[in-house]
Amino acid sequence: EVQLVESGGGSVQAGGSLRISCLASGSTFASSAMGWYRQAPGKECELVSTIGSDDSEYYAASVKGRFSISRDDAKNTVYLQMNSLKPEDTGVYYCTSKPARLPSHIVVRITAKCSGPDWGQGTQVTVSS
Repeated sequence: EVQLVESGGGSVQAGGSLRISCLASGSTFASSAMGWYRQAPGKECELVSTIGSDDSEYYAASVKGRFSISRDDAKNTVYLQMNSLKPEDTGVYYCTSKPARLPSHIVVRITAKCSGPDWGQGTQVTVSS
């Protein structure tokens, strides 16, 4: 079982930037797709972005052009750079080693439980207007 630990969340004003990180345990990181989901208060947990072992990327329509996902296989870490943040980006951001896999051109809202094996504990991101 992969252990995932998110960090880097915090509070920022609208228009600002944050970078969150997810450190994974285990030796299979480099061959694993990784993903970020988020859950706003009172809402379902939804897919934000994924990155494949081949560095292929997927972004939800709501964050495309503002967020950027990357990975450092030598550090077993996946990052999410969030720019031009909006109040609607507020939520708990979860890292997973079992993300939904979608072609980059697909526009669809994907939700998940965001808990259990293969999920981190989450990091809070708060964007104020």
